[in-house]
Amino acid sequence: MTRFGKVAVMFGGTSAEREISLMSGQAVLTALQGQGVDAHAFDPAHKPLSALHDEGFDRVFIALHGRGGEDGTVQGALELMKIPYTGSGVMASSVGMDKWRTKLMWQAVGIPTPEYAVLTADTDFAAVEATLGLPLMVKPAHEGSSIGIIKVTQQGELAAAFHEASQCDRLVIAERFIVGREYTAPVLDDEALPLIRIEAPQGNYDYEHKYFTDDTQYFCPAGLSDEVEAALRATVLRAFRVLGAEGWGRIDLMVDETGQCYLLEINTSPGMTSHSLVPMSARQAGISFEALCLRLLEGAHVG
Repeated sequence: MTRFGKVAVMFGGTSAEREISLMSGQAVLTALQGQGVDAHAFDPAHKPLSALHDEGFDRVFIALHGRGGEDGTVQGALELMKIPYTGSGVMASSVGMDKWRTKLMWQAVGIPTPEYAVLTADTDFAAVEATLGLPLMVKPAHEGSSIGIIKVTQQGELAAAFHEASQCDRLVIAERFIVGREYTAPVLDDEALPLIRIEAPQGNYDYEHKYFTDDTQYFCPAGLSDEVEAALRATVLRAFRVLGAEGWGRIDLMVDETGQCYLLEINTSPGMTSHSLVPMSARQAGISFEALCLRLLEGAHVG
């Protein structure tokens, strides 16, 4: 493992997803060290990024989630220092962190995504409710892990939901709620991995049900026919490439009662916790957690 040199596993950070990043990073760090990699913890909340250069790190495994780590800022700094890093580059990281601009790019090439509206304080909320229908989802555009997401089920609730979500982000969208089954599709090295079907209590796949309870059920294989799964994987891989994403990621999607799929968002630095979905799918494809971490590190690049 000396070919990797001195490796920084970057986790923690200052985003709203710090708690999850700490769990992801520790799991990755343990796996890499267990395989003989000279890996060290690096928390940018406690050290300046310049310490990566000063302390002689040769490459970085990014296990940060959310703003300040998944949005292209850290990636840009690493490129300036010419230190190879895992995952997508500056542009794809930045666009992928923005739910609105991700949708714009997918729509431009005909990739299906739920109808939506950008909300502001001046929005005619009643008109949005009428156009999108109820229920609908209100989402801060630059948060992950379901942080700040609100389901609006009653007429007249959208304005209050917007004001609550806007405490998390200046950019907020409302999205038509898709009735159907929820899936997630990991991508590794330009290959779509097996889909996972997600069944959360009352369909509420929120922050707690993602990371801290065992109430959510995951099915991998997802129970789809080979033909349907292959078609969904092809759509996911196209969506991944359109954004310029690299290395790995995860795209969340819904399939409605007619069989129509709708892509929701991309995660360019997915979770690597005990509840995380990329490792689950990788196992189904015959890739252990340790092998997954090494494969991602192997693909570290600059730009």
